[in-house]
Amino acid sequence: MRSTRVWIFRGIVGFVILVALVLAFMPKAVPVDITQVTRGSFEVSVRDDGHTRVREIYTVSSPLTGRVLRFSGEVGDYVEAGETVLATILPADPAILDVRTRSELEGAVRASEAALSLAEAEVARALAARDFALSEFQRTEELARRGAVSEAALDRARLNLRTQNAARAETDAALRVRQYELETAQAALIGPEDRDDASGEGGEGVDCCIAVRAPVSGRILRIYQESEAVVAAGSPLVELGDPQDLEIVIDLLSTDAVRVEVGALVAIERWGGEGTLNGEVERVEPYGFTKVSSLGIEEQRVNVIIRLTDSPELWTRLGHGYRVEGRVILWRGDGILQVPLSALFRDGEDWAVFRVRGGRARLQVVEVGRFNTSATEITAGLEEGDTVLTHPSDRVSNGTLVEQRGGN
Repeated sequence: MRSTRVWIFRGIVGFVILVALVLAFMPKAVPVDITQVTRGSFEVSVRDDGHTRVREIYTVSSPLTGRVLRFSGEVGDYVEAGETVLATILPADPAILDVRTRSELEGAVRASEAALSLAEAEVARALAARDFALSEFQRTEELARRGAVSEAALDRARLNLRTQNAARAETDAALRVRQYELETAQAALIGPEDRDDASGEGGEGVDCCIAVRAPVSGRILRIYQESEAVVAAGSPLVELGDPQDLEIVIDLLSTDAVRVEVGALVAIERWGGEGTLNGEVERVEPYGFTKVSSLGIEEQRVNVIIRLTDSPELWTRLGHGYRVEGRVILWRGDGILQVPLSALFRDGEDWAVFRVRGGRARLQVVEVGRFNTSATEITAGLEEGDTVLTHPSDRVSNGTLVEQRGGN
């Protein structure tokens, strides 16, 4: 009897050990993330940063070199075309002369004075020769009337008078040239200390000035020169434009820009206001440029110009040069079979997913269509309602027992 009990006890212990061993070596389900294959709207787009800008910008420049007076306007002020004075420009003060330059210019003045004296002497000599030729002609003319001299003698006297008249006119012109040269040499000596005397007696002269007026109506976007200063001809003074006539510029990678069509819809996000603004592509510029990214990589970029289609009341707070983020929609469809992008992986040359059937992961090769940043279109291999794994780990293979992560 005792022997029978021992054998029964040993059998129970052996059975318990066997069950424990079976449970210990039984494969456990791998916790995974599971999602369903769905149908819905699908959108392919490219996204990048951009900025706003006034469509037509007018930069008003100085028409001449001179001294521009201080500008009293402010950025944002309204200006009227042909009425609002944007700048008042006066002649620039003469430059300060160093000792060598002043000595050279004073020498030039003395040389001009000497040349003027010589020209005056030439005028006096020509005047005396002309007077003598006139008297000679008058005497010869009287003798020819009496028949005392020949006609040839009279002609010679007339020719001599004309020659002396021409010489007199030549010396008069030379005298005027020397006078102008002297005035030029004296003007070169004018310095800042002589400016008031040059403008009038006792400093009462009034400088002539040029008023630069607004070429168009709009608002002041930028003031280049606010304080009084001497500016060169062509220097920018003020920038004008209409802040209600805005467009958006997004610089896309050239590989993305070639996919963008004129008229494509655009969603303007992260612009600082509420909601999303709507726009459409107005043009894709044909000229690309190189831009260095924040990672130091050179990229070929292309500007895409976007026209806002929403009412200006929705984006009235936007101004010139504001940062925005644009999403250009390349393609949009409804009822598209799709799975999260994280469910796809490569199986050789094919795309594949792990489909869940009977609690196990089954490798399924699929055919894909379009991609976006979060999902991909499935054209073959799956049906709506199928369950697939997302972010499958290296613990999962074909036939692996799986369970929903966080499940009981």
